[in-house]
Amino acid sequence: MSDLIAVAYNDVATANTVRDKLFELQKQNLIKLADAAVAERTKDGKIKLHQTTSTTGIGAMGGALWGGLIGLIFFMPVIGMAVGAATGAAAGSMTDVGVDDKFMKQVGEELKPGSAALFVLVTQSTPDKVIPQISSYGGKIIHTSLSKQAEENLRQALAGVQQ
Repeated sequence: MSDLIAVAYNDVATANTVRDKLFELQKQNLIKLADAAVAERTKDGKIKLHQTTSTTGIGAMGGALWGGLIGLIFFMPVIGMAVGAATGAAAGSMTDVGVDDKFMKQVGEELKPGSAALFVLVTQSTPDKVIPQISSYGGKIIHTSLSKQAEENLRQALAGVQQ
């Protein structure tokens, strides 16, 4: 089972730094992330999503492969690849994996202009080794699916920096 955690930061640079730190910890097998994204509320109030997985690119590659193979049957592999890539890219751009985009935008609407929120979908972690690595960046928990005790532990660890 995955846990969703959303933490607000005063700026997008801090949210990106924490996201990158979590990716480093994932390489050390201290945490496994199904998804990580940053929602930024720009100075003009718009919501920008910075996602790590491009479903458009994946769809285009898959579509080009299948289009090329089908094109070989009709002796037009280049046209098949082009049509397949375009179709795959369109299908990929409409696919939403991980944290729901609509939910991230909804939460992002509540952020102050210039701030950001980091959304992580955690499938497995070693909290006693991960939390000390990210607590120095602070942040305010705005949503979790953690147990009450686990959420409170995380809240206290993050709040210790801001006092």
